[in-house]
Amino acid sequence: MTIYYTPEHVWLSTEGHATLCAGAVVTVGITQHAQDTLGDIVFVELPAIGKVITGKDVAGVVESVKAAADVFMPITGEIVEVNEALRADPALANSDPLSAGWFFKVKVSEGANRDDLMDEAAYSGFAANA
Repeated sequence: MTIYYTPEHVWLSTEGHATLCAGAVVTVGITQHAQDTLGDIVFVELPAIGKVITGKDVAGVVESVKAAADVFMPITGEIVEVNEALRADPALANSDPLSAGWFFKVKVSEGANRDDLMDEAAYSGFAANA
């Protein structure tokens, strides 16, 4: 499993795929940094299954006691699953953002742009200065 990060504080995990090749299904969520910044999350809006969303477009919304923020699509693809447990208990994004608090799964589209994705080391440096 490989985890990538975006400048918009979203992570995606390849779950058994070595690369982000077309057809791979990846899991997407918000980073620890994002949930720390937002505070207690009270609501999430998840995209519709079957919807194709272009990378960097808004895929959902997360609301906390402090603010609301868009969740940006990290890579172009089709939504194939959403985390209904997160919809029922948005606090999962706080208590376990990199596992049980995932948002949705995406089937990667052919030609999806991967240029802005960072590995953990690059993202850690980026987040420290955010």
